[in-house]
Amino acid sequence: MLRLLTSAATIVKPRDMSTHRIIFMGTAELACASLEALTREAAFEVVGVVTQPDRPKGRDLKLQPSPVKQFALSKGLKVLQPERARNEAFIQELKTFEPDVIVVAAYGQILPPAILETPRIGCVNVHTSLLPKYRGAAPIQWAILNDEAETGVTIMKMDAGMDTGAILAQASTPINREDTGQTLHDRLAKIGAQLLVETLPDFIAGKIVPRPQPAEGASYARKITKEDGHLDWSQPARAIWNRIRAFTPWPGAFVFQPATPKPRLLKIWQAEIEEHLTGPPGQVLAADKSGIVIACAQQALRVLLLQPEGGRRLTAQEFLAGHSVAVGTNWGTGCVKRDG
Repeated sequence: MLRLLTSAATIVKPRDMSTHRIIFMGTAELACASLEALTREAAFEVVGVVTQPDRPKGRDLKLQPSPVKQFALSKGLKVLQPERARNEAFIQELKTFEPDVIVVAAYGQILPPAILETPRIGCVNVHTSLLPKYRGAAPIQWAILNDEAETGVTIMKMDAGMDTGAILAQASTPINREDTGQTLHDRLAKIGAQLLVETLPDFIAGKIVPRPQPAEGASYARKITKEDGHLDWSQPARAIWNRIRAFTPWPGAFVFQPATPKPRLLKIWQAEIEEHLTGPPGQVLAADKSGIVIACAQQALRVLLLQPEGGRRLTAQEFLAGHSVAVGTNWGTGCVKRDG
């Protein structure tokens, strides 16, 4: 079903040849920075915004609009919410906007050829990796998980493949020790927005020759699941540390602490590597105000900030004041199967 907000029927304004007509397609918070940047540029007119339908969220499963929809409506922009981008009525509606360019950022669906062929100049995507590395749904998390020294943003001209389009521009940023999935997400959103508005004018003017992605170095960043957050102490400490950072804030890294009548789920929000302590994977080596030290396959991890299920985030010292953690107990090796 196709839903058009702010108007019962689409009214296409007469063309202003001094501006370029943009359709923006995005859903997640990441995309809001790019949409905002486009609305600030006098050279562009955002004539419509396409986002995913409202989805049920929270304990009461109340329908919630996407971050992009919320921003678009706050700016008085027309919003379309097709259930599927391949919907023929939606595609015909899209064509009536006569876009020069369609800009896509974290939209969440693969676009069919009929949409790719709709804009006069082409479809452009803002992707948060240095393509061809980390094509797919979760490039930010996988860059941290795989211990990359840097990542970045690619502006590409879209084709029918999964993030396989020709490169228009790229910008890189280091991945710092203090970075998490959230901090890197926020920085890349800003970098992508700036790179987008710098690149679009030259692309529209034909001053950029799209560069095909190299065949070598291509990789795929699959979608993250909640189960990916289950820590496996049979991995090296650095790999576990990277997992904690990558999955902050979602889905969160977690372990099961032995407890009665059943193990207690604990989310781990902050930790540091203990290079000089070792023991059987999963064994608690120390538990004091400086942290809870747990042995890994290589080295150990000192847990600094954690959260009991249903509770608030606590420092290790706060947690130990209300929960017993015996040195020598084992918090489980995990034995978690993962692809990647």
